[in-house]
Amino acid sequence: MTTRAEPQTELRPGQTEGTDDLGWGLGALLRGYRQRVTEAIGDFPHGARGYQTMCAVVGDDHPSQLALAGHLGIDKTVMTYLVDDLVDAGLVERRPNPADRRQRQIVATDQGTRAVADLCRRVDAAENDLLARLDDDERVALRRLLSKATGPAPAHTAEACAVVTGTAEENHSPTE
Repeated sequence: MTTRAEPQTELRPGQTEGTDDLGWGLGALLRGYRQRVTEAIGDFPHGARGYQTMCAVVGDDHPSQLALAGHLGIDKTVMTYLVDDLVDAGLVERRPNPADRRQRQIVATDQGTRAVADLCRRVDAAENDLLARLDDDERVALRRLLSKATGPAPAHTAEACAVVTGTAEENHSPTE
């Protein structure tokens, strides 16, 4: 029985074994992200997609449900069902757009704003757990480089979470 030897590749200066397989690294990071964030989000309506939608509703200004769907890259029919479920959960409302009453804007309720603030904290904790091997400067660099490589993220951003967390903490009294 003859065994085939694995092909040997010569390492470049400064390279260590297994460090330049971008696909494997991105896949491992994505799998870890999905697992941790899914656990953090729990049974939120529509899971990560519902959370991203809520972040966009709270953090950005979209003139219509259709514009929101386009911003998030979600089919308009799917967006209708998603928003219906968020409305049923008391997290958003459809309101006439004051600039064009034929359109409906999706607006977060106080309950929706508080829910997103809580989810932002949980997602941040899940991301920190995922990136625990990196120090703070490396985490910032990773996010900056990913954003540079892919363009800005459409939904869960530090700015959206800062907006919603600040708003929720200002409007949420301890007696609620």
